[in-house]
Amino acid sequence: MKTIHTMSIKEWCRKYPLLEKIITYEEVLWLNPGSKNRVSQPAVGPGTQAIQDAADRLERFRPYIASVFPETRPDKGLIESPLRPIPAMQEALPEEAHLQTNGRFLLKCDNLLPISGSIKARGGIYEVLKHAEQIAISSNLLTPNDDYSILAEQKARAIFAEHSISVGSTGNLGLSIGIIGAELGFRVSVHMSADGRQWKKDLLRKHGVKVIEYNSDYSHAVAAGRKQAQQDPRCHFIDDEHSMDLFLGYAVAARRLQKQLTNLSIAVDSDHPLFVYLPCGVGGGPGGITYGLKQIFGSDVHCFFAEPTHSPCMLLGLYTGLHDKVSVRDFGLDNITGADGLAVGRPSSFIAKLMESLVDGIFTVDDRELYRLLALLANTEGIQMEPSALAGMAGMTRIIASSACQNHTGLNTSHTAATHIIWGTGGSMVPQKEMAEYYQRGSKLQKQHNKTC
Repeated sequence: MKTIHTMSIKEWCRKYPLLEKIITYEEVLWLNPGSKNRVSQPAVGPGTQAIQDAADRLERFRPYIASVFPETRPDKGLIESPLRPIPAMQEALPEEAHLQTNGRFLLKCDNLLPISGSIKARGGIYEVLKHAEQIAISSNLLTPNDDYSILAEQKARAIFAEHSISVGSTGNLGLSIGIIGAELGFRVSVHMSADGRQWKKDLLRKHGVKVIEYNSDYSHAVAAGRKQAQQDPRCHFIDDEHSMDLFLGYAVAARRLQKQLTNLSIAVDSDHPLFVYLPCGVGGGPGGITYGLKQIFGSDVHCFFAEPTHSPCMLLGLYTGLHDKVSVRDFGLDNITGADGLAVGRPSSFIAKLMESLVDGIFTVDDRELYRLLALLANTEGIQMEPSALAGMAGMTRIIASSACQNHTGLNTSHTAATHIIWGTGGSMVPQKEMAEYYQRGSKLQKQHNKTC
């Protein structure tokens, strides 16, 4: 009989009853007992000064970004996305679920982030920029008080060309690192798992990035990238499983979001709770954003991660307490999902341990629901996102309908003063032919759904 850390699957299910549904690919909602009594800001983690340093660094790089990426010039090199209401979707989702809801529903459009069109443009680009800054300062090319657009000059590119960057990815992280790394002049290698889309590989190669493909999953690609970097002292490995710099790049988003909420005259306090729904793969993006939001809003913000039913790695790690010591495959799950950015079998130990007291819950979403919601969003709002970006969308009705969640948070989740933000993590760079295929699949599922309602 197969055992996992000395216990059989049957014994694990007896100890953790929700596993029975998880291992049969059923959609579930888990509420984190570790977050229930937390009322203050995070007690562990890098702290507010580290996030401020990251924000300041991104500010210093704005002249450079604007000089080499024309699409960022209207915002003077700021890499940021809109926060927009989705009234038609807000009406459609609760109506489908036969719910009475109030409050405000917003979409954080990271699918529109410039340069690489996904949430990875935050952490991935930030870490490459920080690495470039360190090399430039040590090479006497730059001081922190200089105009960073000088890094676009050939002298800087020649120095960066003596260095390389390596990363393992399912797609979007590799895309962000590859595009910015190659633009700076680095030699970049992206170790791509079998889940990576062909168009992402083609686009990386078009930018001069070396793409190394594997007939294996994300963890294998990361391990291969790490091994390559260990053999070259001038190779910087961007470790999606453990990187603090990636984490800080994502955490900066919370400060940007706070400003956007203020501009929309949206308060966040005990009478105006904020609920945020974040798609989760290895955990860096949603973990960094959650950490940043908790630093700002404390117990007035409630963050929920969304994972595919076939790849619930963070859920398994937190629920069992095993963190990165367990893979979805250990419990018989296949880790195969159309949400390629979330096709991760083992969570980041760094993020999982940090989220023990921060994330309020995790829910899982079937692939068919991702595609259906993709079509519904396109029909109601005219917004196109990739399948993985729709994972958070399922959370609105799931959380609002959950009496257990209301007891857990001590709040009425359908309160008229509540704000619900769905983090749309990617999609604007998906080729139209591929997006049309996503939509057609989702439309068929939506028609089937309408017949059963």
